[in-house]
Amino acid sequence: MSQVIIVGAGPAGATLALLLVKRGIRVTLIEAARNFRRTFRGEGLMPSGLDALAQMELLPIIERIPHQPLDAWEIIINKRSLFRVDEPIEPNGQPCTLVSQPALLEALMDAASNYPHFEFVQGTAVQDLLWNQRVSGVKLSDGRSFDADLVIGTDGRNSIVRQRANLALEQQSHSFDILWFKLADSPRLPSENIFYSIVCDRYAFGLFRGSEGDLHLGWTLPKDFSQDWQQVDNWAEIFASASPAWLAEHFRESAATIERPVLLSVVVGRCPQWYQPGVLLLGDAAHPMSPIRAQGINMALRDAIAAANYLVPCLTQGDPAKIDAALPQVQSQREPEIIKAQRLQSQEAAQAELLENSAFLRWGASVLAPLIRIPVKLSWLHRQRELRQGVTPIKLTV
Repeated sequence: MSQVIIVGAGPAGATLALLLVKRGIRVTLIEAARNFRRTFRGEGLMPSGLDALAQMELLPIIERIPHQPLDAWEIIINKRSLFRVDEPIEPNGQPCTLVSQPALLEALMDAASNYPHFEFVQGTAVQDLLWNQRVSGVKLSDGRSFDADLVIGTDGRNSIVRQRANLALEQQSHSFDILWFKLADSPRLPSENIFYSIVCDRYAFGLFRGSEGDLHLGWTLPKDFSQDWQQVDNWAEIFASASPAWLAEHFRESAATIERPVLLSVVVGRCPQWYQPGVLLLGDAAHPMSPIRAQGINMALRDAIAAANYLVPCLTQGDPAKIDAALPQVQSQREPEIIKAQRLQSQEAAQAELLENSAFLRWGASVLAPLIRIPVKLSWLHRQRELRQGVTPIKLTV
């Protein structure tokens, strides 16, 4: 039976490890971080991600950890509501659900640890790949080495596996910075969990109630922002100045609870090739996604299913040639959806940027909201379908 090393215990790595060990494959999962409680981890599970978890028989885990369905989306321009869409968007569909990713990953590790042929190495980074005509394992920063029939890199947008395998990442032109904040919730806010997209003047941010009950705020850092964001001490007033009165009041009352922001430099791209003999990239290691509509975690879960479908049969046989032959098949199945999802994200970002850069458009959207609400809402709904449900069907077959 083959030995697989997975580098990176995010959603793709953790779920793929569990899929493989359940099917008798020996897996060593290596994670550089000492715990899963880093400051920012995406929480949004779209229907496509929930479907992937259902196919992997993992939905019961969601019920046991902090999670919260989204009740609605609302777009607010110049302090006036443009439109609102209730969840679930699809008839008889599933609502977008916010889930504590650290709790999810911890639960997945607990499930995988029940298998004697699973090993979890946490708190030590991979330093390099081992080569013997093909990739044959990894070397850790503490000097240890692990041999493998296949190394799978699920170690994120700054993937060390990608770098050491000499696999190029082609960045897309549209990149931007987001400041990510957390702050206290308030009974003044609606009990519904609404994802607010707010644009006023040159400021734009998203606000929602996270899976563990606090508020999350993602603020797009304007390219011409006149201040050093690390020196700003009046974030509450900045947010309030762009918000309708009821929300502005909450920001001012909760100013002391606003945590220091985390800078997320959004880099979007794809590797033209996700593999070399003995190594495969998945998730953000192969195709870093924009945070728009939470595609990162959802695409990662779907990557894990596609990889399991192709890899389990050849890993069971233990033939390196068959393992290497399966790697391009994984990319061939997943790449069309990734390309389309990134294109849809780019379209969403371009529309948002146009609105942010045009005072006339913001004025028109706000003043003419009663007249344009329905057609704008229908256009928005049309763009969301594939970002929510996925572009290509993914079915677990092994």
